[in-house]
Amino acid sequence: MIKRIEKTKIMHRVVEHSGVVYLGGVIADEVNGTSMRAQVTEVCGKIEKLLSDAGSDKSKLLSATVFITDMSQKAELNDVWTSWLPAEDLPCRATIGVSDLGQNVLIEIVVTAAA
Repeated sequence: MIKRIEKTKIMHRVVEHSGVVYLGGVIADEVNGTSMRAQVTEVCGKIEKLLSDAGSDKSKLLSATVFITDMSQKAELNDVWTSWLPAEDLPCRATIGVSDLGQNVLIEIVVTAAA
């Protein structure tokens, strides 16, 4: 059975199938004049809520793909990421530099987790 949560015009934010939870790309709501640190903190909070809505949590993260518009800010990303997730719960991760995620959007994160 496939479970879909939080439908938007173009997708569901969460899809769960066979014990695996897939989250679509998550960006911050507050992007005007905010720092990488602020955006990552908000995105992590949104991911935590979406996982909870799906019956999962951040300790069950399997993988993350992180898209950032400025690789020179990766250290700020990593600071927030490693303070949000205990070392024993870190998923596999790729960080990809992109030229544009939308006006003032610095980061977008896609995750997969166990249910």
